Amino acid sequence: MSAAAVGPLSHAIFRVARLHKSIAGRLLRELGLHPGQELVLMALWTDGPQRQVDLVEKTDTDAPSMARSIARLEKAGLVERHPSPTDGRALIVSATQASLALRAKVGDAWTELERLTAGTLSAEQREAALAALALLEEALSRAER
Repeated sequence: MSAAAVGPLSHAIFRVARLHKSIAGRLLRELGLHPGQELVLMALWTDGPQRQVDLVEKTDTDAPSMARSIARLEKAGLVERHPSPTDGRALIVSATQASLALRAKVGDAWTELERLTAGTLSAEQREAALAALALLEEALSRAER
């Protein structure tokens, strides 16, 4: 009994997600980043300094993973953490000036990832894929509650 035979849709999602993450990892590694770290930087570049807990929500990750990502980004000089002036329990994360040098390169990496992901899909096929993925996400979100 194979995974593909028991759950063909789940197996296909697993394979696509693994390949997508692998390609993203390769593109980001060239910038000195790990997958997910670019999402933190993009959120900071777009919305400015914010609480670590808000970054968890925006990037749809968990708190321990976010703490590790921020620690690595801080060690690389790409973000800074400061205590919140209004909440002693919260940390405010901000992008550093050094991170701005990566902004266009991260955008280029995501553009390339999108190009590779879409492949030869037509505009209609891309829309259909997005609609199907939205339905799958909705079903899984309901199941997770």
